[in-house]
Amino acid sequence: MQTVAERVEHQLTDKGYVPVYTTRVIEQPWDTYTATDHETWATLFKRQRELLVGRAANEFVENQERFGMSADTIPKFSELNRVLAETTGWELIAVEGLLPELTFFEHLASRRFPVTWWIRKPEQLDYLAEPDLFHDLFGHVPLLLNPVFADYMQAYGAGGVKAAAIAPEALANLTRLYWYTVEFGLIDTPEGLRIYGAGIVSSKGESIYSLESDAPNRIGFDLERVMRTRYRIDTYQKTYFVIDSYEQLIEATRPDFTPLYARLADAASHPAGDVLDSDTVYQRGTGEGWLSDGDV
Repeated sequence: MQTVAERVEHQLTDKGYVPVYTTRVIEQPWDTYTATDHETWATLFKRQRELLVGRAANEFVENQERFGMSADTIPKFSELNRVLAETTGWELIAVEGLLPELTFFEHLASRRFPVTWWIRKPEQLDYLAEPDLFHDLFGHVPLLLNPVFADYMQAYGAGGVKAAAIAPEALANLTRLYWYTVEFGLIDTPEGLRIYGAGIVSSKGESIYSLESDAPNRIGFDLERVMRTRYRIDTYQKTYFVIDSYEQLIEATRPDFTPLYARLADAASHPAGDVLDSDTVYQRGTGEGWLSDGDV
């Protein structure tokens, strides 16, 4: 492992942010965090925990508490790893920034979850164009204590390695699945719709928007539907897909995807805001504030 931690960030150019990738795994340089870093963690942690009451899936909040996460200081990966090792066998690894897709998949397939070691600056509290420690640790890690979701993440990683060897189109299909589940997924519970996606739970604005705005669609999860649906990276989502359980995810992804990729290769993708006649619709959005282009 490299011992000197670098902060690898996207580069801002005249064409917008350009991703910069890194593959190195390092030791979390916990002793180098500044008072400002810890204060940024505390501000974000307190704000999100208050917002997520009655909005996040119960196990998300409960698992943060099982880890002992608090606003006091940035958690130490070594302490979180002891809890993970005793429950689902996952391990957090510190990375310097955004990983190439195949590298990321290989880590997931081996039950290693990459966490960016550095945290955003105070002026970036409300938005950052790339994953940082708060997004990765606060948003993703709690559900790794859920055995079913932990298995889904490993299966996703193995599927990503396989898709990368098939075709770019297969990888695009699989990326949509990650986006609409792991990052921006909702779950139907006896208490109503709740958030489990890391991209939502780590965002002040989207935590409210995803559940309470009339603008987006909320549609029942269907594997093929999700894999054909484009998404937004620059604004809140036009559509959120709703699972009824984490078991639904693992069951949907258990079969070999090779025949599915072949079928989807000849199928048109759906714009992010479309509602189909075949959809199970929790809410048909008004579309207020939607941009007319930019789906990826």
